[in-house]
Amino acid sequence: MSANTPDSELMDLLDRIAVHEEAALKQLYEHTSARLYGLALRILGNKEWAEDVLQDSFIGVWRNAGSYRASLSPPMAWLGMVVRGRALDFLRRRRAERMHLSVTLEDAEAALPADDALGPMQLAQASEQALVLHQCLQRLEQPQREVVSLAYLRDLSHSELASQLKLPLGTVKSWMRRSLEQLRKCLARHV
Repeated sequence: MSANTPDSELMDLLDRIAVHEEAALKQLYEHTSARLYGLALRILGNKEWAEDVLQDSFIGVWRNAGSYRASLSPPMAWLGMVVRGRALDFLRRRRAERMHLSVTLEDAEAALPADDALGPMQLAQASEQALVLHQCLQRLEQPQREVVSLAYLRDLSHSELASQLKLPLGTVKSWMRRSLEQLRKCLARHV
C-alpha cells in the first residue's frame, strides 16, 4: 500500500483498530503518516510540533476508530480532520500558555506572521469554513460525496475518477458538476 491506498483497505484497518488490533494501527500509520504529517506541518509550521500532533492524532485514532463512519467521509478525509483538529487544539493551547507572558512591542512585531502565513484569525476562519464545508458535504448523496472527496483529496482528474470508481466518464462529470453546484449554494448560505 502507498499514499494511494484504496479506501476499502483503510476502512478495514480502521475497523480492526476499533477492536484494538495493534498491528492494524501500525499499518495505518505506515500508509498514511507521511501525508498526515504534511498536513500538520502546513498548519503548524514547525516540524517538532507536527510530529507531536501526528503522534497525538494516532492516539486519538486508536481511541476513536469506532466512531468512524464510511458513509460520512472517506477514511483519509476523516484522518485529516483528526489531525487538523489536534493541530488547531495544539495552537490554542500554546496561545493560552503564552497569554500570561509579558511581551515587548518589538517581540510582538517580530512574532507577527509573514503575509503568506496564517494568523490566529485566519486559522479560526479556516476552521469555521472547514466545519461548514463538512456539513455541506454531508448533504450530498454518498456516491457524489465520494467523487468530490476523491477529486480534491487525491487530486484525481475526471477520467482517473471514472477509472478508479468503475463509472462512465459522463456520470462522473455530471455528479461532479451537480455536487459542486450544490456545495456552492450550501456554502453561499453560510457566508
